[in-house]
Amino acid sequence: MSKGPDFSFEIQLGGRVAGVDEVGRGPLAGPVMAAAVILDADNIPEGLNDSKKLSGKRRDALAEQLRECALVSIGEASVEEIEQINILQASLLAMRRAVEALPVLPDHLLIDGKFAPKGINTPMTPLIKGDSRSLSIAAASIVAKVARDARMCALAQQYPGYGWDKNAGYPTKQHREALIALGPTPVHRRTFKTVHNILYQDKSATS
Repeated sequence: MSKGPDFSFEIQLGGRVAGVDEVGRGPLAGPVMAAAVILDADNIPEGLNDSKKLSGKRRDALAEQLRECALVSIGEASVEEIEQINILQASLLAMRRAVEALPVLPDHLLIDGKFAPKGINTPMTPLIKGDSRSLSIAAASIVAKVARDARMCALAQQYPGYGWDKNAGYPTKQHREALIALGPTPVHRRTFKTVHNILYQDKSATS
């Protein structure tokens, strides 16, 4: 059984290490968002873990703590950018923007996953399942998830009926049914197969 993330990568690298993670590659709607976090080695909140392994209440509390005791930044890529350059490249773009938004220049980046964003001169180490291995990446996963959930709740007010305040834009049964009944919104990702197929069926039915 995994013992959860620790600070060993950060200690080994030394200097200011930023953990970077993204959230929102799978949803049918909304932006993809990323966070970069530089932890204070002497003041690390207890309970940091992969955001998917934490309750919403716990994530919110930890994100608030992190904003107080760590250097935190957010980056995002819009639905338009996702459509233009694909979701993987948009995720990496959001990561780059998060790093660029940090108030200080990190000495090293720990990136969740196997791909590293381009256009950053800072040395980087991609870590597969990094949010379960590095506390800095776990912290970034929490901050990114909380920020994106808040964005989707705001978009749910603007576009009611899709349940984004609960499903964050992921393709749940409710979301798919609403997509068929109500049609896509301006923030739906039209290049995603589920959305594309519904659009295509609608056009076929009306042609």
